Amino acid sequence: MSNYLFPFSEEHEMIIQTARDFAQEKIAPVAAEFDESGEFPHETIKKMGDMGFMGIEVPEEYGGAGLDTLSYVLALEEICKVDAAHGVVMSVNNSLYAYGFLHFGTEEQKQKYLRPVASGKAIGAYSLTEPMSGSDAGAMRSRAVRDGDFYLLNGRKSWVTSAPVADNIVVFMMTDPGKGAKGISAFIIETGKPGFTLGKKEPKLGIRASATSEILFEDYRCPVENRLGEEGEGFKIAMTVLDAGRIGIAAQALGIAEAAYEASLGYAREREAFGQKIGQFQGISFKLADMKTRLEASRLLTYNAAIAKERSKTSGDRFTLEASMAKLFASETAMFCAHAAVQIHGGMGYSKELPVERYFRDAKITEIYEGTSEIQRLVISRMELGLK
Repeated sequence: MSNYLFPFSEEHEMIIQTARDFAQEKIAPVAAEFDESGEFPHETIKKMGDMGFMGIEVPEEYGGAGLDTLSYVLALEEICKVDAAHGVVMSVNNSLYAYGFLHFGTEEQKQKYLRPVASGKAIGAYSLTEPMSGSDAGAMRSRAVRDGDFYLLNGRKSWVTSAPVADNIVVFMMTDPGKGAKGISAFIIETGKPGFTLGKKEPKLGIRASATSEILFEDYRCPVENRLGEEGEGFKIAMTVLDAGRIGIAAQALGIAEAAYEASLGYAREREAFGQKIGQFQGISFKLADMKTRLEASRLLTYNAAIAKERSKTSGDRFTLEASMAKLFASETAMFCAHAAVQIHGGMGYSKELPVERYFRDAKITEIYEGTSEIQRLVISRMELGLK
């Protein structure tokens, strides 16, 4: 890791080393196997929970580690450098799931639904996307209708990370379709209850070891006390949570980019062609220069977003701009570096004998989920133009 004037404490250095050691010793030996099989790595995910990686920013009173946002980003970066599939499970638990409870949950909800996930005893998930509404959340078709002390939930949600293994899911549904996005509400779902079933498992290009599927609701009875926030606040909650989630994806992308770069640098130093190391050829050396520059720029943007989020805990200021810029640039850097890595490795980059082809497949999703690159550009430009 490069040396920067970031406020790294001894605690930060410790979590970097702890996450790095764990990733190298426990995840690296099994990453290719789980990528190939597409099975969920229950054992290593459980160990990550035991080590406190699933609730890094959650206060200790709710089962978390009580550390800062930079600690979370640094740990996630190290995990994703070895395997982005393990990393996305960690990211969803920490950001998309836990962050919403910390900001909008009641004390009872935090104790019942946040504590088990933050302490690694359960897995959480977040469900906004539907088959016909991705970036346009206001077009969702799922419905939640009030019925006394319950809501009856009906609909189909898609691309739910960790759904097949989740104990609880924060799900967003329309309570007042006439109001569009302002008619969305958020609910806490227990997956073992009647009316909830899993749909098809998504056959993904990358991050294959993370379980992703559709979820189906048919007259699922959700108690009113399991509504997260007020009725109609769902869209605000979803967007607020995505600000945090985008920092997690930036860290994931940063880890992938680092792995691709380091593999390429090592290969360029060792591989010979036409009587010299391939790193001595300008075509290769310029690729490495561009990879390194984009990688370090991504690091600065990602760490800056983490610090902005940490400051928001006392200032109350939004960190939307910083999160979107970090997510946009880091995700496109991951794809750039992974693409260059395959090219530098030549035929070996296309072979499953090396992890480079996995980095390439894993990198692509960082440009899509938790807001596509196009959505990030829209968010950034509208904020800069002063548009709502």
